[in-house]
Amino acid sequence: MTAATTTRRIDANRSAGVAARTLGQRLDAATAHLPAPLVVVDVDALDANTDDVLRRAGGTPVRIASKSVRVRHVLEGVLARPGFAGVMAYAAAEARWLVGHGVRDVLLGYPTVDTTAVDAIAADADAARAVTFMVDDTVQADLLAAAARRHGRRLRVCLDVDASLRLGRGPLTVHLGVRRSPVRSPDDVATLATAVERRGCLEVRGVMFYEAQVAGLPDSSAAVRLVKAASVRELAHRRRDVVDAVAAALGRPLDLVNSGGTGSLEVSASAPGVTEVTAGSGLFVPTLFDGYRAFAPRPAAYFGLDVVRVPGDGWATVFGGGYVASGPASASRLPRPVWPAGLRLGPREGAGEVQTPLRVPARADLRIGDRVWFRHAKAGEVMERFAHVHLVRGERVEATVPTYRGEGVCVG
Repeated sequence: MTAATTTRRIDANRSAGVAARTLGQRLDAATAHLPAPLVVVDVDALDANTDDVLRRAGGTPVRIASKSVRVRHVLEGVLARPGFAGVMAYAAAEARWLVGHGVRDVLLGYPTVDTTAVDAIAADADAARAVTFMVDDTVQADLLAAAARRHGRRLRVCLDVDASLRLGRGPLTVHLGVRRSPVRSPDDVATLATAVERRGCLEVRGVMFYEAQVAGLPDSSAAVRLVKAASVRELAHRRRDVVDAVAAALGRPLDLVNSGGTGSLEVSASAPGVTEVTAGSGLFVPTLFDGYRAFAPRPAAYFGLDVVRVPGDGWATVFGGGYVASGPASASRLPRPVWPAGLRLGPREGAGEVQTPLRVPARADLRIGDRVWFRHAKAGEVMERFAHVHLVRGERVEATVPTYRGEGVCVG
């Protein structure tokens, strides 16, 4: 960025007046001294989203999904709020690292076959007490049991239960939801619980249900809302039966029944027997969460890219930008330019590897050195592209903190 461009940006922001400044102008003013590409979190929006997550949970403890944050400083700040209860980690090595930084309740949200990380957790008394592993198969349990016996520990386990909706019978069955756990019925889960505890060194704490077809699906049509309502009803009954069956098989009540996600906090939190809900994307609110009726989105995370050339009328090219979200390859996974208004990705190049061409409406008048702000399609994934994130409050950077990547944590 040239000195002249920086001066022009600051002068323009000053002349706009504080009260009338747009989001983009605020972010420009706060980060004018910083090179792009860069990622920021609007702290005021993050605080409002945190309050909203707690409100929607209605007093049920909320576990933070770390994959949707990937910034330890943010995780710690949210955990300090009453109403939040631990972290749902996505990798065993990450879980151990979080415990090393003081997190005392980590639920591993997915099964692991990382024997090195499992052994390290079993070898560490604090980690062994703090981490709950996820299983949906006895093969995973055998891996955990081997490490537990090696170090004389008793490791804690949660059972992942398929929460998808199935309609029809036999070959005509329609599966609505993600493909996760192979265990579904109360008998299936009770049998798995008994088999896990038969190892002698594993303790089943509870069960988890992630209804992705409700929590992760925007309210895009009446048909979608109908399917989501049907899924909520079916799962409410099956969840109760699963919890009762496992408790009967083990001869004791479960202390952990996890359910829900950002898109289904209210219904999961109010369901009988649920002890906690999980949320992560609701803190940053990426573009995939714009279409929900349950809450008003307040985007909190943005990344900024600078214009490096103007290849022709109606076009501007920014440096960087190829931060495409996971999932099915579609336009919904592409980042979205949000300021200046009216910018669009080019249909041929999309979000580029090292540069991104943008269609520019005449009113935008983008020039070399100007900054363009984008939102990512998913909450935490964009943080993997940056070593640091700038926490912006109003028109200033309140703090600059490392992301997982900046702390050397790269676990998948």
